[in-house]
Amino acid sequence: MRFLGKLYVQVLIGVTIGILLGVFWPHVGVDLKPLGDAFIKLIKMVFAPIIFATVVLGIAKMDNMKELGRVGVRALIYFEILSTFALVLGLIVVNLVEPGKGMNVDPATLDIASISTYTSAATSSGGFTEFLMNVIPASITDAFAKNQILQILLFSTLFGIALSHLGPRGKPFVDVLEAFSHGMFYIVGLVMRVAPLAACGAMAFTVGKYGLGSIVSLGKLMATMYITCFLFVVIILGTICRMSGFSLWKFLKYLKEELFTVLGTSSSESVVPQLMTKLERVGVSKPVVGLVIPSGLTFNPDGQCIYYTMAAIFIAQATNTPLTLMDQLIVLGVLLLTSKGSAGVTGSGFITLAATLATMDNIPVAGMVLLLGVDRFMSEARAITNTIGNAVGTMAIAKWVGALDKKTMDQVLDGGPVPELKQAQDAPPLSTQSPVKPAL
Repeated sequence: MRFLGKLYVQVLIGVTIGILLGVFWPHVGVDLKPLGDAFIKLIKMVFAPIIFATVVLGIAKMDNMKELGRVGVRALIYFEILSTFALVLGLIVVNLVEPGKGMNVDPATLDIASISTYTSAATSSGGFTEFLMNVIPASITDAFAKNQILQILLFSTLFGIALSHLGPRGKPFVDVLEAFSHGMFYIVGLVMRVAPLAACGAMAFTVGKYGLGSIVSLGKLMATMYITCFLFVVIILGTICRMSGFSLWKFLKYLKEELFTVLGTSSSESVVPQLMTKLERVGVSKPVVGLVIPSGLTFNPDGQCIYYTMAAIFIAQATNTPLTLMDQLIVLGVLLLTSKGSAGVTGSGFITLAATLATMDNIPVAGMVLLLGVDRFMSEARAITNTIGNAVGTMAIAKWVGALDKKTMDQVLDGGPVPELKQAQDAPPLSTQSPVKPAL
């Protein structure tokens, strides 16, 4: 019974029940879709205020603006290198495996209307100049109401700098914001208790809607995607972990509850608050966590970068669209920009891919219909790779800037006692049986 009390075990049970419901009672499975949708909405409900509070507090508590610049610049360099690695890896693997070869799909026969929702949203995305303009919110309330991550980050950064310059005069508001952040984490702790139910509903809908047999023809693409993400985590992120002085395997064991939650909900956004708490407890300073994790959601979506190049080239292969090396490099170059607007929500990768293809003439946007049946199944690989990449990146950047307590890190990753955080003393734990009690 103690084993069943752990959150990740409950999530796995929920996923298993969901799959069984989808297979044997597909109509019931489809009707359970609101369970997963409601969970994501609950998380998104507190996501904007949590990002605002953590970024502002992280910057306001820095000793000086040189520290902000030092962390921010190095984080952006890291994000750009890693996301480029992910895009290139996806491009190489999809060309070697050629999962779309032999499908011989005529783009003219595809139902473009079935992705009109995605393409209409995609074609509204302008070029790089419009992307930069969209970073600036029309109003603060509009950015928060629409959960615009880049806009919230911009305002939060400016506000944190302002509070830091105010010094003692800004301390009362910093104290209020700290209490506000504490309350938000408490709410997330309550929401996370229904994660197993949400995972059950999400998986039941996916299998009930599309069926196991419907993905057989695209199984090669799915398998290639999962293997590529696995190689990225083990080889590239594993190397970064070793360079940073810790074991990837021990780190993943430490984050197992968050990773299983992401696996069940297909959303890296769903574990941001508890991931930030875990990283603080493993020895990363609060300012670095508060700055790197939220910005990593937008600028370091490693899993989605792998998906973008693989999906784009897969469509070209399936529709017999010839692509030269230069064509593929252009796809890579465009994705280096469009991938930076990704969010951690299920389905955002599909919309970003549509935006990318809509700006190009050689790969038919209608070919995205081919991905509709399996996109949901690949979203787990994207989300979990995003989460691991963001967590490892935070540790690496903290090590780079000297903001990682190695003694605490070794103690926690070796299974020793986990230090409590002041802001988390009264918050509900994710699992009463877990040796690590992330108070959220």
